[in-house]
Amino acid sequence: MRDFLEDGRLDALHRLNLLDTGASESFDRITRMASQIFGLPMAAISLTDRDRQWFKSRVGIGHSSIPRFKAPCAQVAGSKEVLVIEDLHGDPTYCDSLLGRNGTRFYAGVPLVTSDGYGLGSLCVLGTAPRTASESELATLRDLAAMVMAQIELQHAFGRLDPVSGLATCHQFYEDLADLALDEAGQPKVLVVVKFARDDQINGIMRAMGGARVDELVREATHILRDGLEGQPKVYHVGAAQFAFLMPSASKHPTLFPRLREHLNMMRLSSSTRYVANIAIGVRPFVLAEASARDLLRGALTAAEDAHRTDDFISTYSETRDGAHRRRYALLEDFGAALEADDQLSLVYQPRVELATGRCISVEALLRWRHPRLGDVSPSEFIPIVEQTSLARATTQRVLEMALDQLARWDMAGIELMVSVNISAANLAEPDLAQRIQAALVERQLLASRLEIELPESATMDHPEQALGMLRQLDAAGICLSIGDFGTGYSSLSYLQRVPVQVLKIERAFVSNLGEAPGADHVLVDSMIQLAHRLGYRVVAEGVETGDTLAALREMGCEEAQGYHFALPMEADELARWLSRNGQAENCLASTD
Repeated sequence: MRDFLEDGRLDALHRLNLLDTGASESFDRITRMASQIFGLPMAAISLTDRDRQWFKSRVGIGHSSIPRFKAPCAQVAGSKEVLVIEDLHGDPTYCDSLLGRNGTRFYAGVPLVTSDGYGLGSLCVLGTAPRTASESELATLRDLAAMVMAQIELQHAFGRLDPVSGLATCHQFYEDLADLALDEAGQPKVLVVVKFARDDQINGIMRAMGGARVDELVREATHILRDGLEGQPKVYHVGAAQFAFLMPSASKHPTLFPRLREHLNMMRLSSSTRYVANIAIGVRPFVLAEASARDLLRGALTAAEDAHRTDDFISTYSETRDGAHRRRYALLEDFGAALEADDQLSLVYQPRVELATGRCISVEALLRWRHPRLGDVSPSEFIPIVEQTSLARATTQRVLEMALDQLARWDMAGIELMVSVNISAANLAEPDLAQRIQAALVERQLLASRLEIELPESATMDHPEQALGMLRQLDAAGICLSIGDFGTGYSSLSYLQRVPVQVLKIERAFVSNLGEAPGADHVLVDSMIQLAHRLGYRVVAEGVETGDTLAALREMGCEEAQGYHFALPMEADELARWLSRNGQAENCLASTD
């Protein structure tokens, strides 16, 4: 019975995850008060482990722990009663104890007891001379012990212990790391994060099997980590299936990476989800007190995410990669403000030239962003991240309105052009897109045939039925439709026969080498053009930069082309001047402006 109770007590102690943690001001404050109230040089919050007394907080005591054998705090923890020893030298039990031999004469300790009745240790005061303890002093010591337990319970009441894994959460990690930085500032360490599954895999397990299966994965992961790390170091549960622990510096621990790889292989073999989830490890070296705990954990999680794209599923934190990721996120946040501003977003227009006549019959509207702090941001940087968010709808609407406003102004100036506006895959989820486009045309009294809507080929293949429905609505409204970046989306012939588009735009990667000696690119582009013609489509070649490329495309029967050989993308006023210089005549074909 005694062993059973002791096992329960030790289990309660270890579940609190207090042992071997750093100093904490919330506990040190109480210990100092106890020392001051008794007027004694030593005080401690002592936790009774299996074979030692470990001090979570201490005043005037040089050691972080002492053996449990003949330690008065062990008696207090076991009996859960107050113990006062007025003179250790006169006590038959403790006169030859470690404390007695080291000059301690007075001891008073009150128990630290959990809400379910387990004695963890004691709050004690010690002196080097015999003395007594009054009832009022002991009452105060009991109050202080209650404050210690309240602090422990408070930590766990606010999410410091995960209910499924039983491990300390990220909130406890933040506090522990801050405490460790006070004791060991400047010391190098390594933070390791283990992800037992990607977020999308967790979602897949949840949808297919429910939350209970995810909880089972978490408990299994906890068991694997504890066994693999042999109880050291302390493991934190910092995400759905994400765990973290601290290690010594890699330079002081040369076997760190080989051990991690060994543990990773063991985890893969023993995990019941090894066929549906990928385990990855992120490693972040750091120096204590030089970065915040939140930033360190974020960086280690970023490294773990990067590890999913490596051969051995282990990745070390890269400041360069992290900086790029943070820049993308910052740009995304700033772009929302740019949409609401009047002076950040603008359009430029790149001419599309009809090869048979040399006339510029259409322009492609291209979005540009002048960031108030960063200056011009490349579209290749911000457009892909915007298209993946809820900002895609507002962005398309803004571009459409600016392009149609300009088209109306050109009409008033007697410039007859068609304008092409790009939409993204995200816009396919907008059931009212066709209606919004028609309303914008009517509002400006523009013919639908003056507008071309371009959809990337990849979007049509990712959402074929949505794309088909959308394109049919736009086609019925009389709007010209095109598929852009053709050749990159693996379109099927049967699908191409169904979509009501009029134009295929061949991606620049296939066009750029046509000026060289005939080769594979010539065969591919010629085949694309012939296929498009057989299906009834008009062909536009993007990325034309040389006269030789232009000549090759004319020989293949391509109808239109755009690229630097004709002109760079221009603002509306500059485009008008360019059109005037070229006189809308055949000399467009020779232009290199």
